[in-house]
Amino acid sequence: MFIILHSRLANTVFLYVLVMAVWGFWRFFRKLGVDSNYWGALVIAEVLILLQGALGIWLRLSDSIPARGWMHILYGIVGAIGIPAVYFYTKGQDENKDMLVYAAIFLFLIGIVARAVATGGAA
Repeated sequence: MFIILHSRLANTVFLYVLVMAVWGFWRFFRKLGVDSNYWGALVIAEVLILLQGALGIWLRLSDSIPARGWMHILYGIVGAIGIPAVYFYTKGQDENKDMLVYAAIFLFLIGIVARAVATGGAA
């Protein structure tokens, strides 16, 4: 059951980061900075990614799934530190140029999540 949850949560994370990338670029091209709605959505994205990682760690430690290899774990770690890294890079500012950086990290995370799913064999 938890393996299915891990797989479905991966799909949810993928769709969420896709929406965040589109929304971020839309805000950037309209010359809007990061507003409170986007900040909240950033927090939700990070929580989803961390939840996905915690579930994966729990599954691995309980021997519910076979070892997926180091690349799967590396993609998870990169995904988890992506948003906080951008926050520290932008110093938490909310200008239009910072919106571009957030949109770009979500574009990057689309690829990271897709590769994590591919290396993990999620159903």
